[in-house]
Parts: sequence; structure tokens; C-alpha cells
Amino acid sequence: MRAVVVKGAGGIDVLGIGEIPDPEPAYDEVVIDVVAAGVNRADLLQRQGFYPPPPGAPGTIGLEVSGRIAAVGAEVEGWSVGDECCALLAGGGYAEKVVVPAPQVMPVPDGLDLVSAAALPEVVATVWSNIFMTAHLKAGETLLVHGGSSGIGTMAIQLGVAHGARVLTTVGTKEKMEFCTRLGADVAINYKDAEWASVVSEATKGEGADVILDIMGAKYLTDNVKSLAYDGRLVVIGMQGGAKGELDLGRLLSRRGSVIATGLRFRSVADKGRIIAEVVGHVWPLIAEQKVLPVVHSTFPLEEVAKAHETLERSTQLGKVLLTL
Repeated sequence: MRAVVVKGAGGIDVLGIGEIPDPEPAYDEVVIDVVAAGVNRADLLQRQGFYPPPPGAPGTIGLEVSGRIAAVGAEVEGWSVGDECCALLAGGGYAEKVVVPAPQVMPVPDGLDLVSAAALPEVVATVWSNIFMTAHLKAGETLLVHGGSSGIGTMAIQLGVAHGARVLTTVGTKEKMEFCTRLGADVAINYKDAEWASVVSEATKGEGADVILDIMGAKYLTDNVKSLAYDGRLVVIGMQGGAKGELDLGRLLSRRGSVIATGLRFRSVADKGRIIAEVVGHVWPLIAEQKVLPVVHSTFPLEEVAKAHETLERSTQLGKVLLTL
């Protein structure tokens, strides 16, 4: 089958198209004929040699796909050949076929086209597991989302609004501010033009945010802790701003705050299955009612994978970038 192959670690020039063996399902797995695959920042890190797949996972890049079931393992129930689906992967998505544990496979939400469904698995699983399952965001609380125009950011804004939270977000351009406001954010902050922590303090009358979803890591750690409300929860899911920072424990103690660092890719199949079950139960109805929708910035054919990675690296996109097969 055709797949994206990576010739060493490096820039977009190491990406190419090659032939790799077709996957075969184990007893508890399915094979999916891929229609579209999501492109994530984790994919860029893997290409650069910084984020290898977990043991036993396919070496091919790609953490989420949509498509049709092509084969079913002997003990898999509830799925048949030809069923349309989308799936959360540990790897392997940039290919014509991918094998995936059955608990990580989801139906396409009612009313959503199959290509757009590829924009959901990684994004929704990340947002739901962190903001709701881990940080327990409640109606009436304030949610601060860093990187609001990204795939994760656009979903976090929408789900926060749908659950009755007040949503603040940071972005890097006026266009992205306006876009996030249209999605439902109450306050959008251009971090290039203003000290975002000061704006958060002003917008919350000094009370701070109850939940902060952070992709920056070390660079934002001090200001994130300053921006926590009493009993606030800071959830760190990325390190775009570095891995090591200084934590003000005094401030954290005075706010009774929590700092939580999480990851999705290396979780067990059972853990991912629990997240997927909650996503289908809680988020899919919102998508069917069009209260929440994936935001797709652009799609590229598999052969233009380098352009897709370049788009993400420039950080000009609003929402998700997809590959189509």
C-alpha cells in the first residue's frame, strides 16, 4: 500500500511516498481503508526525530483517520466491513490502510461528512480527556485556552461554550482573535500586542481562570500559575515553549492550585477506550445538533504531505489540516 515514508529525521524534505506492507488485524483490531488523516504538531515532532511512536505502534506518521472498515479481527464485535468510522491511533495514519484496536474506533457523527470526521479523534479525545475528565470544568467556570485557533483550541472553545463556561483564549493575530470570537470565545487576546496574563486578570476582575489548557509549557508556566483562580487547574499538554521552567509553589499554595501534565499517545488501549466511549456519548450528540463542529482549514492529497506540514509549521491555519487519499 502507499504510505508516507520518512527518510531520516529533519525538515519537510525527508517526507516522501513509498510502498509498505498492508496491515493485518489481530483478534481485537480492525483495518481501516483510510479516506482522510489529520495532521498534528506531534507529527512534525515525529518527523524531526523527537517523538517516536510507542512500542508496537506502526512507524508511519499519523494519529487520527477517517475511512471504512476493511477487515475485522476474530473477536471484534460491533463493526463490519464497509462501516464508516474514524479512529484514534498511536501511529500509522498517513497510509492507505491502518490497523487499530477496536476500542479506539468511533462511528462518524450524524450529519458529518467522512473527510471532516478525520479532524475529530485526536482533537476531541485530547480536549475531552483533559478539560472535562481531568480538570472537571463546570458550567459557570472560566476556561483559558492557549492557541485558540488551532485544532485543539477551536474544539476547546466550542466545548467550553457548549458546557456553559466563560472562555478566554490567546492567539497571535487579529484575524485569529476575530475567528475565535465567532466560535464563541468571550475574550480573545493577541499575545503579541498585550501581556495576556494582565488581560486575563482584568477580564476576570482579578479572580483568574478555573481551568487553563496550555500547549506552551515552560514559557507560560509562571504566568499560568499567576492566572489561576482559587482551586484552579492548569493542564499542560504541550511544550512548544520549552520543557523546564520555575514553579512558584507559594503562589500555587495560596491559590490551592493544581498543575497537571498529561499525554494521550502513550496511554493504554483500555484508557483510550474509556476516553473514546465518553467522547461518543457526550460530544457526538453536540456535533449532530451542530452545537460543536470540527474546523477544517485545508486539505491536501497524500502526495502533498510536505505542504501540509509546512502549513502547520507556519502557524497560519485556523483549525485542522487534513490529508486525503
